[in-house]
Amino acid sequence: MIALMDDELSWESLSTDHFASDMVDFRTVPERNDGEEQFMVSLDSILPDDLLEKILSFLPVASILRATSVCRRWRDIVRSRRFLWANKSPQKPWYFMFTCNEAAAGYAYDPSSENGITSVSLALRKAIGLSLRLVVAKSKQIPGDFLQWDFSIHMYDSKSRNWITSIEEVFMGWRGGDDSVICNGILYCLVHSTGILGSSNFRHSLIIYDLAARSSRTSLMHDSIPAPCSLTCGRLMNLKERLVMVGGIAKNERPDIIRGIGIWELYDNKEWREVARMPHKFFQGFGEFDDVFASSGTDGLIYIQSYGATALLVFDMSQKQWRWSVKCPVTKRFPLQLFTGFTFEPRLEVGP
Repeated sequence: MIALMDDELSWESLSTDHFASDMVDFRTVPERNDGEEQFMVSLDSILPDDLLEKILSFLPVASILRATSVCRRWRDIVRSRRFLWANKSPQKPWYFMFTCNEAAAGYAYDPSSENGITSVSLALRKAIGLSLRLVVAKSKQIPGDFLQWDFSIHMYDSKSRNWITSIEEVFMGWRGGDDSVICNGILYCLVHSTGILGSSNFRHSLIIYDLAARSSRTSLMHDSIPAPCSLTCGRLMNLKERLVMVGGIAKNERPDIIRGIGIWELYDNKEWREVARMPHKFFQGFGEFDDVFASSGTDGLIYIQSYGATALLVFDMSQKQWRWSVKCPVTKRFPLQLFTGFTFEPRLEVGP
């Protein structure tokens, strides 16, 4: 029920005369049965623009694009800047799966669609005209020393076109990895044990760095948080500004062999709490599973994919449910062909 501030009347209690305007088409149409005339009016003609915008915003992205061909008024609303940047009904994050080659073309999976996989093949394109603030964590081995690795964090501002080295530290027996994410202005990076120091129980640890502080009073490694268990790999993701990690659980006697997959959430930047573990039937459904895999998430959905296959598993954080996605139309052409992917939130943007 929608309240109107002028006379505090609810939507349901208003007559069509309340919204009558020059653009409303009032007609009388005879009934087929008894010949009586019935009053008719076009519904979208009596709706104010802001309410029609709200209704159109509940359509899927593909339907919104098709709505531009209905009439001029709908087209103008959909193409308006206010509509494009309005807070629309939430869209579940999509997953873009592609092969590991230079073309980087693939398919997008929409969990809200009945068919699941969109019929249009997508291609990655470079962003143009965006103001970006990049954060890069670098790790390189100190020449002649297998134990020490130089770890540094650099920030780039596209407006000033300047790189700034925020912090630099030498790690003993640890090296930087490829997985990092920003949550609530804090940069989280997974680092890996080089194995030289001997401890195989903590092969991964989490580095925490406050981007606003631009400095650290103590050692990054000293304040790092060990992984919840021995992992073959870890994937970090920002789910509604909550840090979540999907990790491959390693065998106790063979830390390089995966025996399951778990999901953990970091609380108060101090401890990991287990959210879920993948049921064995889903783990077996991947077939031969490597010790490393692709995983990413947005909002409340987490996607998990093997690099060697197109099977895609979805975990819903709110409902704590596992399910397979619709089968991807991509086929594996040769044994060593690799696949990967990432999540993104579909939305309309204002283009030049």
